Amino acid sequence: MDNSEDTGTRVIRHTREDVTRAALSILDELGLPDLTMRRLAAVLNVQPSALYWHFANKQSLLAAVSDSILEQLRPATATDDWRADLHAEARALRDALLAYRDGAEVVSSTLALGLGGDQAEERLAAAISRGGFDERISAAAARAVLHFILGHVSREQQHLQASSLGAAREPAGPLDDEDSAGGFEFGITLLAGGLEAYRMPGVASLRT
Repeated sequence: MDNSEDTGTRVIRHTREDVTRAALSILDELGLPDLTMRRLAAVLNVQPSALYWHFANKQSLLAAVSDSILEQLRPATATDDWRADLHAEARALRDALLAYRDGAEVVSSTLALGLGGDQAEERLAAAISRGGFDERISAAAARAVLHFILGHVSREQQHLQASSLGAAREPAGPLDDEDSAGGFEFGITLLAGGLEAYRMPGVASLRT
């Protein structure tokens, strides 16, 4: 649905996608605290009330922004190694979240309210299920992995922001990036190893 506003010289029309892209741009440039409906309206050169043609409230806008972030997930490629698949999916999600400032916080808050899409959790569950786990365990494990990813990336982004302001204990640099990536991979490996206790009877591990 398009919204229109007569500015006195021309009529401005914006689609829902236009509004979402503008919000994503503000998020990436200024961060979540500065992503307000008033600022968004100013960027689009419309009155704040015009935004409510597309979004009932700010949280529904953030849900659309969250979905846009998750749409950046790299395509999945299934292999015969479920652990490798899980690591690949986890890395893809981490990269998508890190691509935008405060990306993890936006996605986390959206999912906590039951809004937004389930594509990230579904992809994690699909990778886990290829290890011989039933649907219930795969879904529960995917949620646990998703929570770890969101928490880890949120901490990374907070540290990067604090470092850029000179508030971090140690400035983030190449070694910090390597340590973050290594800690992330270790966490996924730890979770995958713990899953072995819940394997369906009679199903051998594809990789030991």
